[in-house]
Amino acid sequence: MNNIEILTNALEFIEENLQNEIKTQDVADACYCSKSALEKIFRHVSMLSVREYMVKRRMTIAARMLVADKDANILDIALSCGYSTNESFTRAFKGVWNCNPSEFKMRKDIFELFPRLLPPIQDGGAYMGERRHLDISEMYDLFVQRKNCYFVCCDITGLISINDIAYKAGDIAILESLNRMEREAGEEDIVFRIGGDEFVMLTNSEEKSYADDICNRIEAYNGQPIIYEGQEIPLSLYVGPVKYEGSNVRYKDLYEQLHIKILDYKN
Repeated sequence: MNNIEILTNALEFIEENLQNEIKTQDVADACYCSKSALEKIFRHVSMLSVREYMVKRRMTIAARMLVADKDANILDIALSCGYSTNESFTRAFKGVWNCNPSEFKMRKDIFELFPRLLPPIQDGGAYMGERRHLDISEMYDLFVQRKNCYFVCCDITGLISINDIAYKAGDIAILESLNRMEREAGEEDIVFRIGGDEFVMLTNSEEKSYADDICNRIEAYNGQPIIYEGQEIPLSLYVGPVKYEGSNVRYKDLYEQLHIKILDYKN
């Protein structure tokens, strides 16, 4: 079994068992490989341990459940995400979302902070936001419908230096970046993630002035700090508008254009 097959099987096993109290060894056993080999593959692909990946996936699902049902019992959600106590669930949730589950309930919507990792053999995956819950086919339909609308592209300035302080600080920076985009998005605009620190908003407007206004509002946050263990870390984003160039919408061409445009804004 090669590394891609191991990764694919591991990801499928994890998604099928997020509600169970599985450990890294359980995943390795299901993939018929050693724990150390599995960890090496995961860190190479995602820079996360298997456990860290499972926690982030569970907390993304938990966040969706909290927002979808404001009256849901937090312990019930904890149990459904593989946690046996409120305390352990709350610690894990706060570690990912930087707030308690009870505070998170007050949000109107969420974006997919940590979508399911897709193995390399699967192409065309999109990291979609939760302003509207869309599957991949609906997302493609939306791209086609809005092929003349503007995208707003964003990228974190100096994420490597933030990660050098701590990967947790980097996670907070990613979360705050998406929060800034969500706050400035219109009701019909969709925020999604196309890379580690690269984000895109698909607007519902063909007017450049609309996209420019969003860019200006997002840029107005630049320099405002995130807080990590009492330390203020300035956070800024590269921001710019772009339109898809092409007669037919193809995922490969679309994402390539978005990545190129982000690089242009950075340079």
